[in-house]
Amino acid sequence: MTHSADSSTTATDAPAEHIDVVIVGAGLSGVGAAYRLQTECPGRSYAIVEARQSMGGTWDLFRYPGVRSDSDMFTLGYPFKPWRGAKVLADGPSILGYIKDTAAEFGIDRHIRYGTKVVGADWSTATARWTLTLEHTAADGSRTRSTVTCDFLYSCAGYYNYDQGHAPEFEGADSFTGRIVHPQFWPGDLDHTGKRVVVIGSGATAVTLVPAMAQSAAHVTMLQRSPTWIGSLPSRDRLADAIRAVLPANAAHRIVRTKNILFAIGLYQFCRRSPKAARRLLTGLNKRNVKDDRMVADHFTPSYDPWDQRLCAVPDADLFKVLKRGEAEVVTDHIDRFVPEGIRLTSGRVLEADVIVTATGLRLLAFGGIAPSVDGRQVALHEQFVWRGAMMTGVPNFAVCIGYTNASWTLRADLTSRLVCKVLNHMREHDYAAVEPRPTTTLNERPLLDLASGYVQRSIDAFPRQGDRSPWKVRQNYVLDAASTMRTNLRKTLAATPAAEVRGARAEAAQPAASR
Repeated sequence: MTHSADSSTTATDAPAEHIDVVIVGAGLSGVGAAYRLQTECPGRSYAIVEARQSMGGTWDLFRYPGVRSDSDMFTLGYPFKPWRGAKVLADGPSILGYIKDTAAEFGIDRHIRYGTKVVGADWSTATARWTLTLEHTAADGSRTRSTVTCDFLYSCAGYYNYDQGHAPEFEGADSFTGRIVHPQFWPGDLDHTGKRVVVIGSGATAVTLVPAMAQSAAHVTMLQRSPTWIGSLPSRDRLADAIRAVLPANAAHRIVRTKNILFAIGLYQFCRRSPKAARRLLTGLNKRNVKDDRMVADHFTPSYDPWDQRLCAVPDADLFKVLKRGEAEVVTDHIDRFVPEGIRLTSGRVLEADVIVTATGLRLLAFGGIAPSVDGRQVALHEQFVWRGAMMTGVPNFAVCIGYTNASWTLRADLTSRLVCKVLNHMREHDYAAVEPRPTTTLNERPLLDLASGYVQRSIDAFPRQGDRSPWKVRQNYVLDAASTMRTNLRKTLAATPAAEVRGARAEAAQPAASR
C-alpha cells in the first residue's frame, strides 16, 4: 500500500519537484533504460531512484563466493556496450564493473539518486501525473521524506525482494553450534577455510557456491530435496574469441550476441517440444562429466522435464569436477531437524557441519515493493493484465521491466525500454497526457511467470496476470518479440487522455497553495 508522509517530512507550500520520467532501480535494467531514454527520447528530464547506497542492483547485493551470471554475457550485456571480458559466465564483480563503466561512459551516473526509495506512488487522473513519496536514507541511517511528481513511472527494480530471502524455519536451528548464513546476506567476516560446509539447495546459487567453497573448505555437501537439471558450458567461447580477434568490437558483439540468442532459443524449443530427447541429452552429457552413472541417476535426473524450471548452467563442469575429486558430495534427502553437530536427515544420517548455507531461494516482490494507487485507491495488482510484457491495465503511464525466464534478462529488458521510449514519443507526437493499455475482449488469465520453480509459485499470486494471446501474452521468444514489439500499433491497444483535458488542473496544481 502507499505510505503517507511521516513526521520527518518537511511541509512546504512550494510545488513538488517535477521530473518527466522516474526510473526505479540503478541495476542492469535501470542503467539500460536510462541509456535508451536519453538517446531515443532526447530532451526529457529523468532521474533514477535507487534505494541502496550504490548502483548495480543484484550484482552489488550478492557477495557470496563464486557469484556469477547464469546467462552468457554477450546476451546479458547491453547491445550498445560490447562485452569485452573473457568469460562467458562472468563473475559478479566483473558484471558490476561493466554496469558502472556503462553508467559513467554515457553520463547516466549523474542522474542516480542513492538511498532513495519509492514508498508511495499515486496517480492523479485530474492532472495525469504521478506523485511519488520518496524516503531518503542518509549514511548515518537517518531517514527523511519528500515528494516529486512525474509524467511517467518506470520500475526497473526486478521482481526479487532485496530485504528478505526465502528462509524456511528448520526445527532445531537454535541448537546448531556452527554458523548459519543465507547467500543473499553473506557476512564479510565468514572464513570457511578448512571447515565442513553444508549447502542446502540445488538451484543456481547452490551449484555456484559448492565448487567455489570447495576450493578451501575441508569438505562441502550439497543437500537437496530433489535434483535440478544442470548443464555445463565452456567458460570461454572460442568462436566468439576468434570473431572478436578479427572484427571491430561492435560488429563482433552483434554477431556473437545473435549466435547465442539463436542457440538459447533453439535449446529451449528442443527441450519443450521433445522432453524425452532433452532428458537423454542432458543425462548423457552429465554422465560424461561425472563418470558415475549412479550419481547422475540419483542426484542429477529430476522428475520434471527440462525447462519446467530454469536450467542451471555451470562453467567448465566445475561442480562435477569437485564431485569427482571428492572435495564435495551431493545428498538427496529431506531434513528431519538441525542438531548441534549439523543436520539430521529423515534417513537417519547426520551431516556434520561447521557452516550451513541456506541457499533455499529468493522471494519475489512485485515492482520492487511499489504498490501503485490511482486517485488514492490502491490497485489490486493480481486483477490486472500485462500488455507487451511492459505496461499494465488499470495503471496509466506506468511500465515495468520483466526479463525472460528462459534466456538472458537483458534481452527483454532492452526491448521493454525501447518500447517505453516508443510510447513516450507516441504521447508527445499526439499531445497525449496519459496512456493505458485496455483489452477490447475478455482475456483468459495465466500466471505472469510460467515456471514451476518454488520461488515463483510461492509469490506469483501477488503479481498481475498475462493473457492468452498477443499483445497480452508474455512470450518467451526473443526473435518473435524483437520482430513485433517495435511494430505494435499503439493506437489500437492504448487508451489515451489528450493533454488538453488536464492542462487546467496541472496549472492549478503548479501554483503555491497560498495563491490558489
